[in-house]
Amino acid sequence: MSIQTAPAPGDPTAETWDVVCLLDDLLPERGVAALVHDTQVAVFRLHDDTVLAVQQRDPYSGANVLSRGIVGTRTVDGTEVPTIASPMYKQVFDLRTGTCLETVGQNPRHLRTWPVRVVAGVVEIGTPA
Repeated sequence: MSIQTAPAPGDPTAETWDVVCLLDDLLPERGVAALVHDTQVAVFRLHDDTVLAVQQRDPYSGANVLSRGIVGTRTVDGTEVPTIASPMYKQVFDLRTGTCLETVGQNPRHLRTWPVRVVAGVVEIGTPA
């Protein structure tokens, strides 16, 4: 599927929305890599059909592998949050915010996140203004 760009009406966090894939192309609790404006992005579909996107590059190893990580949850301040565990050194990140929740003895490093929307079954990633 080719990437198409459309204006993002009413969303202050995105200037344009880029088509990535169909929602049905994503398996629940699995990640895929997408190239958005020369940047590798890891896209995840959760069981409730929420779709989240973070940088593909693992900030600890430098490898583009996060889409191959293990999707899970952690309790943060009494709330279950969706997470991704890096397949390299096993750091765990909040998929919503990119915050590193489990540093495995390293200094905290965080992931870049992207706004995601699903329109008529099509997954789109927002490009910041």
